[in-house]
Amino acid sequence: MVALQQQFAQALLDPDAALPGSLTAHTRRAPHRRFAVYRNNVVVGLVNALRARFPATERIVGEEFFFAMARLFVPAHPPRSKILREYGDDFPAFIAAFAPAAPLAYLPDVARLEAARTRAYHAADAVPLDPAA
Repeated sequence: MVALQQQFAQALLDPDAALPGSLTAHTRRAPHRRFAVYRNNVVVGLVNALRARFPATERIVGEEFFFAMARLFVPAHPPRSKILREYGDDFPAFIAAFAPAAPLAYLPDVARLEAARTRAYHAADAVPLDPAA
């Protein structure tokens, strides 16, 4: 079962990967087409998660550039957590190595700030310091 899940997950993010062997469609005619739609929805969902987490980065480079960059990031960096708001922790490092973004040397730092903002926003509240202390 684990092997099937791994094969399914790999096929979701790699359009060149073979479809899982046990994949069927209710019509039994074209499971590859149905899977392609599902694959696209997963990738676009992850790109949209990046757009939500890195809005300033997207504004700097524009929607089209951001979408293209994120589409390359997604297959190389599948989610490691069930919590979608955590997706993209590696995105700033990816941007730093992304040659088309090189002219914007500050862009990875903007993305790092946005990632830190998200982590801080969702972090547990700290216990306030006692005034007497």
